Formats: sequence, C-alpha cells, structure tokens
Amino acid sequence: MTVAGKRVVTLDHIREPIRDELREFERYFREAMRSNVGLVDLVARYLVRQKGKKVRPLLVLLSAKACGEITARTLRGATLVEILHTATLVHDDVVDDADTRRGFASINAVWKNKIAVLMGDYLLARGLLLSLEHADYDFLHATSRAVKRMSEGELLQIQKSRQLDIDEETYLKIIGDKTASLLSTCTDIGCASVSEDQELRTLMRAFGEQVGMAFQIRDDILDYLGRKSIIGKPTGIDLKERKLTLPLIHALREADRRDSRKALGIIRSGARTKEIPWILEFVRNNGGIEYALGKAGHYADSARQNLASLPDSPARDALLQFVDYVMDREA
Repeated sequence: MTVAGKRVVTLDHIREPIRDELREFERYFREAMRSNVGLVDLVARYLVRQKGKKVRPLLVLLSAKACGEITARTLRGATLVEILHTATLVHDDVVDDADTRRGFASINAVWKNKIAVLMGDYLLARGLLLSLEHADYDFLHATSRAVKRMSEGELLQIQKSRQLDIDEETYLKIIGDKTASLLSTCTDIGCASVSEDQELRTLMRAFGEQVGMAFQIRDDILDYLGRKSIIGKPTGIDLKERKLTLPLIHALREADRRDSRKALGIIRSGARTKEIPWILEFVRNNGGIEYALGKAGHYADSARQNLASLPDSPARDALLQFVDYVMDREA
C-alpha cells in the first residue's frame, strides 16, 4: 500500500511468508483453549472470537522460519505466548476496570471480576501445562522470566505514577519489563523451536527486546498526536491516568521550571479534559515528540542490526518490515 508516495507496510505484507502456518496456529490455539467445564469453555470461545492482531504468534512463527523450518514445537510456542498474553489482558481489564477489549465487552464486564480473575488463572495454567505435556522446558524458562518482568514493570509503574518521579532511565526499565520482555520471549521461543544455536537465540532475543522498546515508545507517542479517530483512544489518556511517558519526561527536563511545575500539577490532579491541550502543546514546544521519535528510531536501528547475520529469506525480510511497521504505525 502507498500513501502520499510512501510505501506503507501492513501486517498483511508481514504475514505473507507464514500465511499457511498462521492458519495452522489458529486451529492449534482454538483447540488448546478448549475445556470440558461448560463455563470455562464458553468464556474461552468468547476470547477466541476476539481476533486481535496476533503480533506475538506472528513474531514466533517468523523468527522460527528465519532460523529454520517451522515445526509442531513452533506452533506450541506460539500458542503458549498467545495464551499467556491473553491471560495478562484479562487480568489487566480487571485491574483497570475496563469495559471493552478489542471492540468486545471485556470478560469482567460480562461475567464480573471473580470469573475474569479465575479465567486468567486458568489460561496461565493451561499455557504451562501445554509446555509441560511436551517437555518444552526451555519455553517455560523463557515465559516465566517474561511474566516476572511484566509484573515487576507494572508494579514499578504504579509506584512511580503515584510519586510522579519517573525519569528516563526508570521509564525505559518499565517499558522493557512491561512490553519488550514478551516480544523478546516470542523471538527467543521461535528461534529455540527450530535451532539449538545459543548465539542465534541471543541475537533473536535481542531483536525482540529492541523492537519491543521501539513499539512501546511509538505507542506512547500516539497519545500526543491528537488523532483520536485513527488510534482509537482519546488523546491524553496516559495523562489522565498519571502516566509519565518519554515525550513528557523529556519536555519536563527541557522546559523552564515554572512550566514544568504547572505540567506536573495538572497531571497530579488527574489532567481534566480541558487541560489536555495545554499539556500537548507543552510537550510539543519542548521537543518531547521529536526526542521520543529519535529514541524509538535508535531501538529500531538496533533491532535491524541484530538480523544482519541471518541469511536472506522472506521471513527475515518480513521481520525487517515489522520494524518499519512499528515505526510507521498509527494504531
């Protein structure tokens, strides 16, 4: 697809080298979610219908194909990370008291919090058992590290949001743990499913970590672009939730002290809708958007470099296109 003379990479382009394998994954995933308990199976089928972009299994499958040939073990790895990701989303919706997810009513909105929490627990257990049943112990090590990091990152963000003292180093640690850790696990598991080369696994794990950092910084930038109809969430939602992300952190560091104090005061009180435009202008005028874009670009370049030693293949090209997609996406 071309927009204003520029070729825009879409997920459809990126999926092309593994289109058949993605269909196999979908069947495997649906089967893995089944339960003999009626209510559990009902909720599981409801979750399966919420398609989503399936970015994480996509990365598992592409990483496997870039390093070898996709096997049944690869499909299990992709299913494990998608079940794990789904479980974290179910729990997140309870924590955030969210009413919707991917255009559907959330599990907690339909069945209330108790069932949502238990369903999240069921999914975590189902994913663990899937690996144990096939002795995929390396997958368990990788996902356990990711869950630990994701939990620590979320708790650190909650703590720092209350204190409003997040600096750039702390922000990068938070997004590394909350977002990059799982993408890194995807590329690691994909490689591990087809290769025992530890150096190759290290490269692929680093690729996932770097592209995950770029992904989250780019996502945080979207909150400041004023494109509600495109990104599907109100501009300034992070500000209303007292989240200090990189564009604002940089602006606070660069602005004069009086404006920085005013910005923090607005955020501390919850950033009312009528105050959001002032904060957005504050961030733009103090270079927050440009700085964050530069930082995301740095991580994107590092991600590309990690793929340099892989042989040319459609899967490797698709991974490189995924980096472009992360940097260009508007949703």
